[in-house]
Amino acid sequence: MKNYFQFSERNTSFKQESIAGITTFLSLAYILVVNPVILSQTGMDKGALFTATALSAIIGSLLIGLIANYPIGIAPSMGMNAFFTFTVCIGMNIPWQTALAGVFIAGVLFMILSLLKIREKIINVIPRDLKHAIAGGIGFFVAFIGLKNAGIVVSNESTFVAIGNLKAAPTLLAIVGFVITIIFLNRGVKGGIFYGMVITTIIGILFGIIEPPKAIIGHIPSLEPSFGAVFGALDDVFSPKVLAVIFTFLFVAFFDTAGALIAIASQAGLMKNNEIPNAGKALLADSLAAVVGAILGTSTTASMVESSAGIGVGGRTGFTSIVIAACFTISLFFSPVLSIVTTEVTAPALIIVGAMMATEISRINWSNFSIVIPSFVTIIMMPLTYSVATGIALGFILYPISMMAMKKTKEVHPIMYILGIIFIGYFAYVI
Repeated sequence: MKNYFQFSERNTSFKQESIAGITTFLSLAYILVVNPVILSQTGMDKGALFTATALSAIIGSLLIGLIANYPIGIAPSMGMNAFFTFTVCIGMNIPWQTALAGVFIAGVLFMILSLLKIREKIINVIPRDLKHAIAGGIGFFVAFIGLKNAGIVVSNESTFVAIGNLKAAPTLLAIVGFVITIIFLNRGVKGGIFYGMVITTIIGILFGIIEPPKAIIGHIPSLEPSFGAVFGALDDVFSPKVLAVIFTFLFVAFFDTAGALIAIASQAGLMKNNEIPNAGKALLADSLAAVVGAILGTSTTASMVESSAGIGVGGRTGFTSIVIAACFTISLFFSPVLSIVTTEVTAPALIIVGAMMATEISRINWSNFSIVIPSFVTIIMMPLTYSVATGIALGFILYPISMMAMKKTKEVHPIMYILGIIFIGYFAYVI
């Protein structure tokens, strides 16, 4: 096992990888509750959605761990599930079965692009500075999610965002957890983020902020209401309206995954010569997970940026992903216990990991103005639009424009020009 996952080469151990896997799982566990709540508003069965969410995370994490040897958790993507529910099914009045068929076709297209190594080629031609901007931008995005989940940052009609009620018990719990975790990390405690989560949970239960689970073991809901529904709806996807939806699924998932992969490879120190080792295998595993998820009955899966929490405590190999899959498997039987893993518990980890990832921006060449604006827009628009893909798209539009203005056209790979034009069309005709 140590040889297969290259423990020695990546300077890690069984214990370190196990703690990393558990930490990432705890950061992702909310998806088992949130995904069914969002998707059930389309008319889908909530119990079947819980099981489909868990199984897609199990299969996806196993695939990327075993095939690509990456410490990444794969699960239904937040944002895509909201798009699936509120834009596609409710807003466009498309049946959930047809929407799932769209997810399935987008996943198959992912697989084709991955097998042809087109996705890998695109990722590898992204300029080094933009890769650092993507990684840093995701750090700000992850931290923003953590601040929002903690209640430290809230919405405001006048200013869009504002500071929350810091006296509220859940927010105080998140702040205490944040301080505890910082102390652990500054003291050099390995797995400090994980231990911070555990102590925060215990404090929350002792002070009545978190309710103890009413049961330990729960039953596994049947998949029957949604399993295989995609195959009965494939004939309905060839309308212009649904084809536009499929393109959006393809676009967002493609660059969400690309962004996450770049950020995680950079954070884990796996990137070499501006290229990501085994990127093709990682992308293939990701696309396979999307296809399987659609068949099981859930919206688009993706490599989750929360995986950075596990990398923050030392996850470096695919064994981390195997542990994530094992935790999701256990969660199928112990679903009542998941109620104690609240967003306030995981928020400190996301804020701290976001800070760690944000250090990537120091590696950008800020003295080169032709890269400053594309990098800055990529970084800032991720949290402000709540979308990794949107930040990447805007950066990719501005990069070739900036380089042409500086008369450096020959330094830009032709693929970057093509992507810039595609993204302009996307914003003009799809959004």
